[in-house]
Amino acid sequence: MRKPLVAALFALVITGAGVAPAVAAPAHTATPAHTATPAYAPASAPVTRASAARSSVAQASAVRAPAVQAVTYAGTVALSNCSGSVIRMPNSADSDPALVLSNGHCLETGFPEPGEVIVGQTSSRSFTLLNSAGTGVGTLRASKVAYSTMTDTDITIYQLTRTYAQIRSSYGISALTLSDTRPTAGTAIKVVSGYWKRTYSCNVDGFVYRLKEGGWTWKDSVRYTSACNTIGGTSGSPVIDNTTGKVVAVNNTGNEDGERCTVNNPCEVDASGNVTIRQGINYAEETYQIVPCFGTGNKLDLSATGCVLPKP
Repeated sequence: MRKPLVAALFALVITGAGVAPAVAAPAHTATPAHTATPAYAPASAPVTRASAARSSVAQASAVRAPAVQAVTYAGTVALSNCSGSVIRMPNSADSDPALVLSNGHCLETGFPEPGEVIVGQTSSRSFTLLNSAGTGVGTLRASKVAYSTMTDTDITIYQLTRTYAQIRSSYGISALTLSDTRPTAGTAIKVVSGYWKRTYSCNVDGFVYRLKEGGWTWKDSVRYTSACNTIGGTSGSPVIDNTTGKVVAVNNTGNEDGERCTVNNPCEVDASGNVTIRQGINYAEETYQIVPCFGTGNKLDLSATGCVLPKP
């Protein structure tokens, strides 16, 4: 699990990265997007029919390619021990109480037990809201834990004391929207950590039928390609589709030591029960299945049509 464990922080000190509190300056900055290569030939190069044709093809491809959304820290939050984000459903209204998404194992009262589902638990937890540059601009506060579990998935959703409109009016920051469709293999993604003010870029490598870690089992988890080498403190980070700018998953764990199905060493289990261990590979839990469970006024309704989240 990607909480800021003592061992992970100690390792950062040894390597010179330093231990940062939740609102500290970023240990790393996000890599800026590369500028596109011009589709024309340099002035010093002879322009031939072949090069002109290649230029036309390149320009046509650029027109057809989907626009890539700018992914920043705006809307992400830093918790005392994890990362998270202010989220909204596709049909949420500006007047609805805002929600914050993080992991089940980031819950302030401790890990939910296997099979445990927490609904409507009182909470006054605070979150540092970040702007696009990763600077803390204000403090948000929870009114309750709307939903939390580590069964089938690994999520905590807090309801806040402010609406989306109030947050935007105070800070000029909008919530991130949850996608209502399952991500696909190969999708280019970014994992944006509000705790570390660090962004990881990679792709969806594939999906895991069952991901087991200690006593917990998660279904249909997202496996990253190796470039998303997330660390402790990135738990709860939104996983954002580069093309749509929507949240498709929430970062939660990785196999640190090559052990089999132990805490901090999840293993993959296929439909036939075969176990695969991928040391150094990290994972997230899909979030599209959250959308049908929240209705008008961002009210949780676990009996709603299409809602498959575990029930208490």
